[in-house]
Amino acid sequence: MMDTFKSHGRSLTSPPEEAAALVPDDAAEIAVATRAIYVGGEGSLKVRMLGGGVVTLAGVQAGALLPLRVAQVFATGTTATGLVGFW
Repeated sequence: MMDTFKSHGRSLTSPPEEAAALVPDDAAEIAVATRAIYVGGEGSLKVRMLGGGVVTLAGVQAGALLPLRVAQVFATGTTATGLVGFW
């Protein structure tokens, strides 16, 4: 496969190159800090931001792609499903 943008530098404004399912956990951080989170099923999303703040986003719509730099997704307080982290 040819990648015509291989020589370009990555930045927060370039498209993500990796993704993985996010499993909410009250004790453990996620493996890699996100650049965005996709929400497959509607609900609330409680996260610890990369800067340390904890926030709950209520009523997140299914199909939302949130541009968030997240270190942890909490099980308690998260009802949204089908979460995918992009980086």
